[in-house]
Amino acid sequence: MTTFEATRLVAARELRTKLRDKAFLYSTAFFLVIVIASIVLPAILDSGPERVAVAEPAATAPLRQAGFDVVETPDAAAAEQLLRDGEVEAAVVPGPEILAMEEPPADVVRALSASPPVRLLDPGDIDPFLLFLIPSILAMLFFITSYTYGLQIAQSVIEEKQTRIVEILVSSVPVRALLAGKVAAMTLLAFGQIALLALVAFVGMRVTDVDTGVVNAVGPALAWFLPFFVLGFLMLATVWAGVGALASRQEEITSTSSPVQMAVLIPFFAVLFLQDNAEAQRILSYIPFSSPIAMPIRMFNGDAAGWEPVVSLLILAVTALLLLAAGARVYEGSLMRTRQKTSLMAAWKNA
Repeated sequence: MTTFEATRLVAARELRTKLRDKAFLYSTAFFLVIVIASIVLPAILDSGPERVAVAEPAATAPLRQAGFDVVETPDAAAAEQLLRDGEVEAAVVPGPEILAMEEPPADVVRALSASPPVRLLDPGDIDPFLLFLIPSILAMLFFITSYTYGLQIAQSVIEEKQTRIVEILVSSVPVRALLAGKVAAMTLLAFGQIALLALVAFVGMRVTDVDTGVVNAVGPALAWFLPFFVLGFLMLATVWAGVGALASRQEEITSTSSPVQMAVLIPFFAVLFLQDNAEAQRILSYIPFSSPIAMPIRMFNGDAAGWEPVVSLLILAVTALLLLAAGARVYEGSLMRTRQKTSLMAAWKNA
C-alpha cells in the first residue's frame, strides 16, 4: 500500500466516523438555522414603511420624504379614528399635533422637526450595522471552526494513544499517512461546512432582496474568505495534531495545546478590537495567524487593493507549509510515547 492510498484510507475512515457523529450533524443544522434566520427574520419583520394618517397638509411632504406611508384624511376626527382602529401607527392633525396610542412616535417627531440639512461628501452604500455585523460573523466563523475542529483533532489523537489503538494503526499505515488522512478529512469537513453556510447566506440575500450594495460587497469577501480559511485551517490543523500527540491523557491537553490556543485567540480578538484602526488591520492582514480573518474583512470594507489578498495568501501558504512540516515532525516524534507526556524538544529530537 502506497502512502497516498494509506492517506486516502485514513481520511475515508475519519469522514465516515464524523458524518455519523450526531454532534457534527446537529452543529451544522444549528449554524444553518442561524444563517437562515439572520437573513429571513429581518425581511419578515420589516413589513414596509410605517403608516401615518395626516389631516395637516403641511406635514404630508416631510413625512413622505422621510419614507413614511402617508394616509391623507379629510379632518382630524378621521385621522384619529384610523389610529384607534389600528390602521396607522400615528396621526398628524392640525396644530400641528401628533397623536399616538401608547408611546410617542419618535420617528414621526424627528421627521417633522426643523433641523439643518446634512450633505454627505462620501456616503456609504452599506448600513453601518452591517459594516459591523458581517466582519464579526466572518471572524467568528474562522475562530469557532478552527478552534473546535482543531481541538477535536487533538482529542482524537490523544484517544488513539490512550487506548493504544495507535499501535495497531501504525503497524498498518505510515505515521505521516495517519496524520495526513486525519488532517485532510477534518479540513474537508470544515471547508464543506463553511462553504455550505456561505452558499446559503449568499442565496438567501439574493432571494430576500437584501440591498444590492451589501450583496456586491459580501460576494468578493466570501470568495476570498474560503481559500484563506482552507490554508489557515491547514496551517493550524497539523499543529493541533502535534500538540495532541504530546499528551498521553485527555487531562493534559490544556497544557500541551496552550500555545496553539493563544495563536487562535489573540489574532481573533486583535482583528475584532482594532476594526476601526485601518493601519492595524492592514498589518494584521499580512500576519498568517490573523490574515484569514483580517484580509476578507478588508475586502468587504473596500480597504484592500486588488493585489493585496494575493500577496497575503502567498505568505499564508508558505507559513502553512512550514508549520505542516513542523507539526508533522512533532506528531511523528511523540505519537508512540503513550506512557507519559512528551516535551516539545524531546518530540522534535525523537523524530
